Amino acid sequence: ILHTAPLIKQLKYNKQLFMKSIQLALRDWVAIESDSSNVLKRPDLHRMMEMAAQKLRLMGGTVELVDIGEQELPDGQTLALPKVVTAQFGNDPNKHTVCVYGHVDVQPAKLEDGWATDPYNLTDINGNLYGRGASDNKAPVLAWIHAVEAYQALNMELPVNVKFVIEGMEETGSNGLDAMILAQRDTFFSDVDYIIISDCGWLSRRPALTYGTRGNCYFYAEVEGPKQDLHSGVYGGTVIEPMTDLVGILDTMISPSGKILIPGIREAVAPLSDEEWRMYQDIQFDIDNYKNKIGVNELMYSNKVDLLAHMWRYPTVSIHGIEGAFSDPGTKTVIPAKVTAKFSIRQVPNMDPAMVKKQVTDYLHSVFAKRKSPNKLKVTMVIGAKPWLADTQHPLYDAGKAAVKRVFDMDPDLIREGGTIPIARTFQDVTGKSIIMMPIGGFDDGLHSQNEKMSRYNYIEGTKLFVAYLNEVSQIKHTSV
Repeated sequence: ILHTAPLIKQLKYNKQLFMKSIQLALRDWVAIESDSSNVLKRPDLHRMMEMAAQKLRLMGGTVELVDIGEQELPDGQTLALPKVVTAQFGNDPNKHTVCVYGHVDVQPAKLEDGWATDPYNLTDINGNLYGRGASDNKAPVLAWIHAVEAYQALNMELPVNVKFVIEGMEETGSNGLDAMILAQRDTFFSDVDYIIISDCGWLSRRPALTYGTRGNCYFYAEVEGPKQDLHSGVYGGTVIEPMTDLVGILDTMISPSGKILIPGIREAVAPLSDEEWRMYQDIQFDIDNYKNKIGVNELMYSNKVDLLAHMWRYPTVSIHGIEGAFSDPGTKTVIPAKVTAKFSIRQVPNMDPAMVKKQVTDYLHSVFAKRKSPNKLKVTMVIGAKPWLADTQHPLYDAGKAAVKRVFDMDPDLIREGGTIPIARTFQDVTGKSIIMMPIGGFDDGLHSQNEKMSRYNYIEGTKLFVAYLNEVSQIKHTSV
């Protein structure tokens, strides 16, 4: 069981059946359009949660669908949030207890967006399984379930107690989950020793363990002028246009070289240590492949360490769009009466979202005041997610290294994630438990993009990895928390 997935090694006559069965499970899950951003798809999302719960029930788990309340929509109406699935396998007090977190909601996807195949019909092309949610996060969740199934199929006792927390609103901010974790801190989570998250990916073809993520502060900057949109031929040159004001203040936040110009942001960042610099040197990362993957000829930085550092452990300002501006095909000679910029600043240690909110708001108002515009500026922070950082010397990471070595016969890269996984920081702050991120997704899986996929290799080997990891965690001395 330590060298390969049990269902493949010991049930050799069922090898093809096993491969087919796990692929069919993923096909069934991908077929559900569990888009959490589309309220019209909410029935599909509820069905997805029930499907996950039923899968765990049929395995004999103690399963609960936890009601986390309602979501208030912009028009004031309310909509039931998808219930959170919790499950438990084993309750031996002499064993460690791990809690696996995952989500089964997905980003929007349409064939006409540029997909080569139907995004909700899992399609196997040259060993890659294409479909929305295949990598983010349905296959990793299923791989953990398959790992438990493997022990059960061989009538082997789980080496640790395993709990699951599976949600359906991760892609839109995990509405209601923080409150649920807080409410169950002293019940469901009370006996949990370690939390495992597999909602991320490798950096290269080498397996990886993730020990940090950036946080995110997301802002709206609204500039409002005339009471209605105006004709640029009739009114152009007589009014001070909101769009001109907005573009003007956005341009002051970041230099062409990527330097953040908002006072106090860069000064709060934890310095790059010598040990961290050495870790980055050892990571497998090909800059040319990276450029080819995203289709650019030049990057902000030309050496690996600088590039990785700015991907993972330095803040960035990104301007995402402007609401209220004309963006449809064709021409329209309009002066928008109100425009709202949407931008974010990725957070890193030792930044504090509350302080960033003040710094950004004060700075933009001061820049706007210098324009002496009669228009009105309103700055709002709508997301304030903190970064997360783990101790790579913790036995959880030693167990991860051992499991990767056993399954892949190589050492993993220790990496950080440039994106934000807010639940990691919530688990850390609320439960106080140690956390590891153990990805099985490939570096080229196309998360949130067209033609998202999970390779069959990563899906199967990832299941083996999780089987081996449960065994490795069982060897951790009980004094480690």
